[in-house]
Amino acid sequence: MASTDISQDVRRLVDERRARLEAAIGKKLPEAPVDGAGAPAERSYLREEGLDLYWNELEWENLTEEEELEGGPLPQLTFPGFLAFVRGLLLKKALPSAGVEAQPRPDVVQDLVEFLAGRVIELDAGLARGGLDDPERTRAERAMTSQLLDVVLQYLHEVDPGDL
Repeated sequence: MASTDISQDVRRLVDERRARLEAAIGKKLPEAPVDGAGAPAERSYLREEGLDLYWNELEWENLTEEEELEGGPLPQLTFPGFLAFVRGLLLKKALPSAGVEAQPRPDVVQDLVEFLAGRVIELDAGLARGGLDDPERTRAERAMTSQLLDVVLQYLHEVDPGDL
């Protein structure tokens, strides 16, 4: 599959998830500002930090299966550091004691949304091809990543979980 096909697939999946979220809350999502407030190098650095958190927490879950519940793993338990990082990137107000202004980075969160969507597509393709060493693990990773994508979109668009 060509990279343009992949990016189109990513956009399509993200659009589908946004539409599903809109249907769940019964109204149009507010537009998430995605203007970059910082230098491209800073954006790249923050994106890489987010990806490192994702991979580290996913690997920890694969090793320990600590957060496995009867209904499957919850992204809030499986990816606490990643989700805290995302919330931090979206902070609009810093505590007065912080001594600095908040610098929201929804552009980085959008990058992470696109990564997660791409990962879901990649895992789906692997499952469809077959021949995986551990298809059950791949299915679990796909489910966790898919749920994580939905949670990050909720954060990005400021959707209250109580509205779902």
